[in-house]
Amino acid sequence: MHDDSPGTELTGGNMAPVVKVGDTVRRTTGPWTPAVHALLRSYAAAGIAEAPRVLGIDGAGREVLTYLDGTMLTDLPAAQAWSRPLLVAAGSLLRRLHDASVPLVDLDLAWRAPSHPPVEVICHNDVAPYNLVVRAHRLAGIIDVDMASPGSRVWDLAYLAYRLVPWVEDADGYEPSRDGERGARLAELVASYGLDAAPDEVRRVAAARLDELAEFTDQRAAETGRTDFLAHAAMYRRDAARLRASNPRT
Repeated sequence: MHDDSPGTELTGGNMAPVVKVGDTVRRTTGPWTPAVHALLRSYAAAGIAEAPRVLGIDGAGREVLTYLDGTMLTDLPAAQAWSRPLLVAAGSLLRRLHDASVPLVDLDLAWRAPSHPPVEVICHNDVAPYNLVVRAHRLAGIIDVDMASPGSRVWDLAYLAYRLVPWVEDADGYEPSRDGERGARLAELVASYGLDAAPDEVRRVAAARLDELAEFTDQRAAETGRTDFLAHAAMYRRDAARLRASNPRT
């Protein structure tokens, strides 16, 4: 039987509130929850220790997941946050997540987010520093799987590149002289994933991903009244425009 106490709200999320109860995480369920739990169980079956484990549903109707202890990548000092070993580890982890998800691709499951053809895997759709957990200087976890949906491998990889290469405008603390030039970081990330994707293709998909993200963030601003979402959406559009301007194929 699970402890159904309200728990302590965790910061950083922009969707439904997430709370910590003991060594578990609780969040609101929805029609997408069975699909997300199937995905998390596929990670567990593949031995991916970095993903939360599903513990069930509590008496308040919230899903119960294991809590992954550590520090979010966004909270590390810049020299650690932009380190090449963590970049490589993120690409490698994404590949393992995708490979573990393949058996779910042809199942009739209700996902929260839309599909992004060509469907090859189940995308996390938000693999980014604010969802990556570091412990003892090693990548130790990935969280917030609720927005997962079927899509292409490069759809997820391109967004990770946007955040870690980085192409994002607010890449606080990133120093090319210390952390590596963007071209080299992109090559290293793609190699760590093991995908035969040209740099201009990754940039093209990242720009398309940002177009969709900007629209979604504008909708969230309208639903919540949060003006900071409008600023985020504007940044995504500026970043998409820069990616297209630097890409000879778009």
